[in-house]
Amino acid sequence: MGCVLGIFTCCFGSTACSLCCACCPATRNSLITRLAYGLLLLIGTIISGIFLMPDLPKILNKIPRLCKNSTWDDEGTVSGYISCEEIVGYSSVYRIQFSFACFFFLMTILMAQVKRSKDFRSGIQNGFWFFKIILIVGICCAMFFIPNRGFTSALMVVGSICGFVFILIQLILIVDFAHSWNENWVAKGEDGSRKHYCGLVFFTTSLYTISIVSVILLYIYYASKTTCGLNIFFITFNFLLCLIISVISVLPMVQNYHSTSGLLQSSFVTVYVIYLTWSAMTNEKPDPICNPTNNNASEKRSVGITSIVGLIIFFGMMSYSAMTSSRSSSSGKLLGISNNDDIENARPKIDGGKSYDDEKESVAYNYSLFHLMLVFASFY
Repeated sequence: MGCVLGIFTCCFGSTACSLCCACCPATRNSLITRLAYGLLLLIGTIISGIFLMPDLPKILNKIPRLCKNSTWDDEGTVSGYISCEEIVGYSSVYRIQFSFACFFFLMTILMAQVKRSKDFRSGIQNGFWFFKIILIVGICCAMFFIPNRGFTSALMVVGSICGFVFILIQLILIVDFAHSWNENWVAKGEDGSRKHYCGLVFFTTSLYTISIVSVILLYIYYASKTTCGLNIFFITFNFLLCLIISVISVLPMVQNYHSTSGLLQSSFVTVYVIYLTWSAMTNEKPDPICNPTNNNASEKRSVGITSIVGLIIFFGMMSYSAMTSSRSSSSGKLLGISNNDDIENARPKIDGGKSYDDEKESVAYNYSLFHLMLVFASFY
């Protein structure tokens, strides 16, 4: 029996990740771990979105003896234990995401000063996934027993502050991604590849076109009347700020200091800022003129297109930060990436689908900083 349990728990540990990566080439342990944590948070975010579904209380009421006044096989009403109307909506989202924030904060403290994989805490970082999921579920269940009185209001304030910090982190990751892309394609263009130069022009032009069209649509739908003065101000201010940043990025002084600085990075920043402006306006109070997308009160408990776009950006940047291995990059400095180039060049020859330990001499990234970033991401 003990052997069976041992094999069972093994399947929920590092072996599970190996099975998922069986079709992939040989990969670093540090990369798989970071992607796994990002996927874990993504699943939590999707579950939070499910709790915003307007019809979820009706579905839960059909589960026997779960909700108060729940129905059971059309035989009448059965007294349940939970008020299902109270465990859905934004209050449940706060509790679910706060559970993830608590878990990642615990990992932040636990993983402090881990230097190499020989530290027993490195095994906790890279394995024991089944027990981590159980811990998150346990914290989440405990959160639903906390009364609403003052709890959600406090979480909203803390979440706003931490979410703002994560927006800045995400902006750094976006700029770093665009910079790496620009640097790589410019280098290939200088080697004689004309298609890479054309590609840079195409993507830069496309992103600026999307930004300009988006600004026009924002004026049409959110600032069509003079009564929408605040919306007009923020749309105009943010767009002008993006224009100034774009001009500064091509100034000779900036080019002399950083030759790879260019309009591609500015175009990414412009699109992201315009998206944030749009996202902020869709979350204003319902108004048939200044915020028509939020005019229907029933939509308050649903996932909008801005949330879906934000989720795509979030997971894209999380994946990029996980795959970053350059210490000199902005995201590398943000995550405390170690200079493991020698280890990467001398990686062992192993079969595809298997991971190898790239942290025997030193960890590939700062575990605590990575989990702290996930704390901010959870609140975001």
